[in-house]
Amino acid sequence: MLIYLQMIDSQPDKDKFELIYHHYRQLMFRVAKKILHSEAEAEDAVHQALISMIKLLHGITDVYSPQTRSLVILITQRRALDMLRANSRATVLEFDEAAYLPEIPPPGDHALADAMAALPPRYREVLLLRYDNGYTAKELARMLDMREGAVRKLLQRAKEALKKQLEGSDLVL
Repeated sequence: MLIYLQMIDSQPDKDKFELIYHHYRQLMFRVAKKILHSEAEAEDAVHQALISMIKLLHGITDVYSPQTRSLVILITQRRALDMLRANSRATVLEFDEAAYLPEIPPPGDHALADAMAALPPRYREVLLLRYDNGYTAKELARMLDMREGAVRKLLQRAKEALKKQLEGSDLVL
């Protein structure tokens, strides 16, 4: 914990990070372990996710909000999947991201929710971060370790995929 706090300049941000750390660290570990199936690798993924969280502290207003919880989970999943990708490259295995993320059952009575649930995890993640949590493309680029242009393209593709999912329903974007 002291290592993380040394990376933060202001006392209010240190206090906020301490709350995030104590409130979400077990959840982060469970999410990472479910993906990586190894305690040691899960700890590494949580470490990387916590470092990423330090970069995003200024955008977090309420530590206990559902948006913060979903952000913590998404960042942890992303770091764990990055580690899994790196490991799969070394062993030359086919990597299917969807196989490692939890299945989201479609609600059944809401066209937009059904369409979002049918999207690939990466598209669903970036759309939720952008439009549900309100992060800008620049913030998403930092969060996902991508270039801003790549994030904009990913958002464009995700919106196109969502539009295709919604074409059969009465809901129009």
